[in-house]
Amino acid sequence: MKVIVLGGFLEQKHKDLINKTAKEAGAEILYTESEDSIPEEFKDAEVLYGFGVKTAATSKSLKWLCFTSAGVESMLKPGAFANEDCILTNSSGSYGVSIAEHIIAVSLMMMRKMTYNYALALKGEWGERLPQRSLIGSRITVLGTGDIGSSFAKRAAAFEPARIIGVCRSGKCDEPFYDKVLKVDELDSVLPETDLLVMSLPDTVETRGILSRERLALLPHDAFIVNVGRGSAIDEDALVEALESDRLAGAALDVFRQEPIPAGSRLWTTRNLLITPHVAGNLTVGYTVDRNVEMFCEDLLNYAAGRPLKYLVDKKKGY
Repeated sequence: MKVIVLGGFLEQKHKDLINKTAKEAGAEILYTESEDSIPEEFKDAEVLYGFGVKTAATSKSLKWLCFTSAGVESMLKPGAFANEDCILTNSSGSYGVSIAEHIIAVSLMMMRKMTYNYALALKGEWGERLPQRSLIGSRITVLGTGDIGSSFAKRAAAFEPARIIGVCRSGKCDEPFYDKVLKVDELDSVLPETDLLVMSLPDTVETRGILSRERLALLPHDAFIVNVGRGSAIDEDALVEALESDRLAGAALDVFRQEPIPAGSRLWTTRNLLITPHVAGNLTVGYTVDRNVEMFCEDLLNYAAGRPLKYLVDKKKGY
């Protein structure tokens, strides 16, 4: 069994773990940083770990693509796989800690007016004591109760919010950090009582535009929004209008409908909008890389033994 690892982000300890696992699985490993540098003898590899978009689209020998990201929408488009029976797994479960910390960070930055005073400090100006908000006593709604949403809820609970409500398609989640979990069709009922709305949704038919103009209008005028899922979930034009008219207190977006945001976009000049360039969950945090590799190795042993893969993506559902 030939396995390609697109491992420019790997340290030696990660390669050691992959090599150990490959030996148990009877696999031959090729490490490369680019799909363009795959040698001829590995063109027929049946497993690829990494962002193997080109290989998936051209190789009929590929039987399993293990994507190193959580989002896999690019691999769900027609023609994404030359071999339509190729198994797809993702790395959802490795990013929760990193992204949860990001959500905490940007939430506090907005609530404690850090963005305002930091902007003044960059210009050499002394700030002022503005009214501030706190996570303690806040009513938090988490839209998307998977690894990311629940990792955040676990950490947010330590700040003693008034309550944390989860919202997901099934209306069920076994994590103990939620005071209540609702179905998506109950979202409208909880938005008017939300101080902080955290969104961590994948890009699917059901999630696109879920935070519409009408739903934005349901939020209190002093609510904050954080989106770390996919930009397609929010009506960006309506959000900009709400922020510019002080209908909302602030928003922190790590994801956008178009990335990078084009020059001249209204987003760049929107007041009370904190922009980060899709960095909340990149493979830049040590824990994330460690867990990502561990998950791949776990499923490599499953694959070699003919067992079901643990992190399998349902191509119809999109996650």
